[in-house]
Amino acid sequence: MTELPLEHVHVEPQSETDGPAPAVVLLHGRGSNEQDLLQIAQQFPDTLHVVSLRAPDTLHGGYTWYDLDLSAGGLHESQPDGEQFERSRKLIRESIEGAIEAYDIDPERVGLLGFSQGAITSLSLLLDDPDDYAWVVALHGYLAESHADLEPDGVAGKPVFIAAGSMDQIIPSFRAERAAERLSELGVNVTFNTYDAPHGVSPGELADAVSFVEAHV
Repeated sequence: MTELPLEHVHVEPQSETDGPAPAVVLLHGRGSNEQDLLQIAQQFPDTLHVVSLRAPDTLHGGYTWYDLDLSAGGLHESQPDGEQFERSRKLIRESIEGAIEAYDIDPERVGLLGFSQGAITSLSLLLDDPDDYAWVVALHGYLAESHADLEPDGVAGKPVFIAAGSMDQIIPSFRAERAAERLSELGVNVTFNTYDAPHGVSPGELADAVSFVEAHV
């Protein structure tokens, strides 16, 4: 079986499909781990492979995709450390390629779901390689400065769900809204909602994310 460079959890589809099945790749937030988003994925259609990746660096008993660059004015304007951000995206791409081979996943039906750092990373991966992802769910994230001016071919029409929390003290809702606006300018099929929630997934947010995935799997 193909080795994946990142530690991960894989959950097989519960229903049989005719040929390779679609997949959702889960990218957790800062200080968490590959178990964190599995409860969300349990709500998704049972025809999906679930591949939940663990970030490469340890942090506070969990894991992180990158350190934060706080030079722009603190946490509310933080950006990913460029070198670590690029490294993690490379590891994620290699892990997805390995999972496609190892688990007989349909390469044309791979979606991304990320929370916080995972959401930031997911949006950047989409802009890096639009043809590699069928859809994206980005919960409580923003568009990294390194990717804000990109205009990649193939991103127009891609379905993307972006969610923010009106009480989020970690990633303010205006940052997620800016990401939605920029992606809309590029022709992305953006669904953007703000929820009465802090830095976490509210019940309404979860219900809307599930509906979005059901519509695009």
